Amino acid sequence: MAGRIEDYALIGDLETAALVGTDGAIDWLCVPRFDSPACFAALLGTEANGQWRMGPARRGRCNRRSYRGDSLVLDSVWDTATGAVRVTDFMPPRSDFPQLVRIVEGLSGHVEMTGELRLRFDNGRIVPWAQQLDAHRIRCAVGPDSAYLLSEPGVRVSVDDRLVTTSFTVTAGQRLCFALCWSPSHIEQQTAQAPQALLDRTLAFWQEWTSKCLYTGPWREAVVRSLITLKALTYAPTGGIVAAATTSLPETLGGQRNWDYRFCWLRDATFTLSCLMRSGYAEEAAAWNDWLVRTVGGDPSDLQPVYGVGGHRRLPEEELTWLSGYADSRPVRAGNAAAHQLQLDIYGEVLNTFYSAMRAGVPIDGRVRELIASFLGFLEKHWRDPDEGLWEVRGPQRHFVHSKVMAWVAADRALRMARVTGLRYLEGRWRAMRAEIRADVLSHGWDPEQRTFVQYYGSNGVDASALLLPKLGFVAPAGRMALGTIEAMHRLERNGFLQRYEPANGNGPAVHGVDGVTGGEATFLACTLWLADALCLAGRTAEARDVFERVLAVRNDVGLLAEEWDPAAGRQLGNVPQAFSHVAVVNTAFMLNDARGRRRPADGRAAPVHERW
Repeated sequence: MAGRIEDYALIGDLETAALVGTDGAIDWLCVPRFDSPACFAALLGTEANGQWRMGPARRGRCNRRSYRGDSLVLDSVWDTATGAVRVTDFMPPRSDFPQLVRIVEGLSGHVEMTGELRLRFDNGRIVPWAQQLDAHRIRCAVGPDSAYLLSEPGVRVSVDDRLVTTSFTVTAGQRLCFALCWSPSHIEQQTAQAPQALLDRTLAFWQEWTSKCLYTGPWREAVVRSLITLKALTYAPTGGIVAAATTSLPETLGGQRNWDYRFCWLRDATFTLSCLMRSGYAEEAAAWNDWLVRTVGGDPSDLQPVYGVGGHRRLPEEELTWLSGYADSRPVRAGNAAAHQLQLDIYGEVLNTFYSAMRAGVPIDGRVRELIASFLGFLEKHWRDPDEGLWEVRGPQRHFVHSKVMAWVAADRALRMARVTGLRYLEGRWRAMRAEIRADVLSHGWDPEQRTFVQYYGSNGVDASALLLPKLGFVAPAGRMALGTIEAMHRLERNGFLQRYEPANGNGPAVHGVDGVTGGEATFLACTLWLADALCLAGRTAEARDVFERVLAVRNDVGLLAEEWDPAAGRQLGNVPQAFSHVAVVNTAFMLNDARGRRRPADGRAAPVHERW
């Protein structure tokens, strides 16, 4: 069985990523890019679905591990009865094809080591043909995929149809290197670059990249690690940032809430862009903005909530029935049907991204001008429609309050940009639209008896997304509506963390009645950090700091966060590492650090309105 979700560390080459467990097993890797089929899929099945384990012959968890400084180079150390050994895992930034390097170094005494390589292409389904080319080179190939395992003298290698085994003894001061190199099967892999040179280049890359970070306040270690994680989830050729490196890690063990997050969500754009710009990464922010502009062009009625890393639209969802699922959580999915949903909030998210970029000095060109006009034209006709909303429900469409507010945001940001975009002739229409949406939300989305915003029109349940309204400028941060909504969040609280919304909305339906999926879920880390942001904006910084540090305390030993936290079981759940969680860490750290004397939200969004709603 795969390890606990928090047992995994991330390594990557800015085009794909692998998960390394505390037992030295690489249980997840997709090649050649994030959304490709996995060649190691033990994470979602068993070792027979693909794994590369490297560690002492007597299996067990490492005694300690850490990233080497501010990098994505992982060191895992085992202390055994006969000696100590370190395994260093990394993927050098891509130059042609992906490489995964493992360096074994004896620290003291001697340690018997074993490596077991099980390549299973097509998401853990197809066993390749393994061929020993010479004493230190193995080729595994089937269909379009091939991989070469390169080893060094002193390593015994055995090959059969399903397993490549390496065995050796490492003594103090001795180093042995292994590299796994993928390429299309029609291209013969050349000799890999020297492992030490690759390690030096990888460390130098991360050292240079992290040196740009502008954050200097408390929690710098958490901020830098989150930024490194976001960089690792970036598909370098296009600038797109995937939501997570994995698919189908469950939101509740044994449940059905198992989704593929290896794609790029538009609603992540504003949070991510502001996070990168505040942190000093203008190049990455510009690349993400360029990806966004290229991707969303065309008919606004065809706008999708989510796209592939290259901007492609077709993300057909299928079930991988041969995989048993993490902790027997089925189905295992590849692709995401949410790409075809109507989620009206994304128009506001995109406009808010353009506005944040403009305020940071990113030029507004003709493409952006056309998109703004077309998006607002679409929303004028459709903002009154029900949709699937922020949480991508698979039940009936509803009039979600968050979707309506984001339509208001779209009109508001278009107005704020009108002078720069040359669209002032549309200001009258947009101003009327903004006022109509606000009146509609205050009439149907605010519950005066409960003194809180509700999840959707006609509901009396609450939703954590309402915590974003002060940051978006829809309500004053310390006004009665914001404060009432903050107080109502106790209904979502579980041991200091927030769920997305109530398990049962007060007027009847259980969770599956709202989102169309059976079973429960744990608490959402990003939602919990939204509470910290709302508290900070309301001037309650001590409470905000407590919430923030509560989230930091549940990071794993190398500083990574998944999507959710189960307070009862004390473990992470959902896909990992989760970009949304790490973006929220960075933005909340900046907000808390800037709390004194701040005149506007720290993430670059519009200053809150002054009306005391």
